[in-house]
Amino acid sequence: MKSFKKLFTSKPKPHIPESSFKIGGMGSLKVLDVIPSPEDDSHKLKKAFQGFGTDEDGIIEILGHRDANQRKKIRETYHQLYNETLVDALKSELSGDFGKAVILWTYDPSERDARLANEALKSKKKGIKHLEIIVEMSCASSPQHIVAVRQAYCTLFDHSVEEDIVASVPPPLRKILVGLVTSYRYDKEVVDTDVANLEADRLHEAIKTKDLAHDDVVFILSTRNFYQLRTTFECYKKKHGNPIDKDIEKSGKGDLESLLRMVMLCIDSPEKHFAELLKFDLVGFEFIVQVRTQV
Repeated sequence: MKSFKKLFTSKPKPHIPESSFKIGGMGSLKVLDVIPSPEDDSHKLKKAFQGFGTDEDGIIEILGHRDANQRKKIRETYHQLYNETLVDALKSELSGDFGKAVILWTYDPSERDARLANEALKSKKKGIKHLEIIVEMSCASSPQHIVAVRQAYCTLFDHSVEEDIVASVPPPLRKILVGLVTSYRYDKEVVDTDVANLEADRLHEAIKTKDLAHDDVVFILSTRNFYQLRTTFECYKKKHGNPIDKDIEKSGKGDLESLLRMVMLCIDSPEKHFAELLKFDLVGFEFIVQVRTQV
């Protein structure tokens, strides 16, 4: 548990480069100015696996201070040197929450999200908390990332994430999630205030009439770029007096309302969303690992 806490107890922030990502007692997860070669890192990892007990601190020191591209090279090199995948080696040496966390961290970001999404969709306990990963990867990451996740999902599980959403998530949540994962948003800072004002009114009408899964709502939330949506939310507050998430909360306490509030928060203030998750401290390490988008 000591190493687990060391790895995952501080407050990571979404949308920041991996070179300044913060993880646990290590402070800032900064990539070193001079990076050892993948061969050197692979040899050190192999050594950490040998002997009496596993050198968990040694594993963290290497994998915790390498960005995604560097970890990829380490995975490839380790496999070439020892004819064993690094993930398999970690699985054989580590256990419990710490082991699962390190393995998730070691995966390529898109593969990590794909695996987490599949685990959530296959879970028998399929509540809103289990669907957070789908919302986060759709609304708190780049369009390129969600495309990479969908590709990884198909490669790993021989079917698409949207197929599994349709098969396992009830309507109207299904409609919202499929719209989110299949969209490809424009990622430049382009805003049309006239459209923002118009769509703020459309969203207000949907909330007022409790028609939260209306096609207009799905279209707006799944196709508009994040800058446009944030402007729409600002227009909503100016025109209708309350933040949009608060009006959704007032309209009901069901799963649909909770899901939409999560969508709004991930789009408007992803750092607040992840900060709320971190209030759970170590109750479920994936809350921390899932700050994935740039990691």
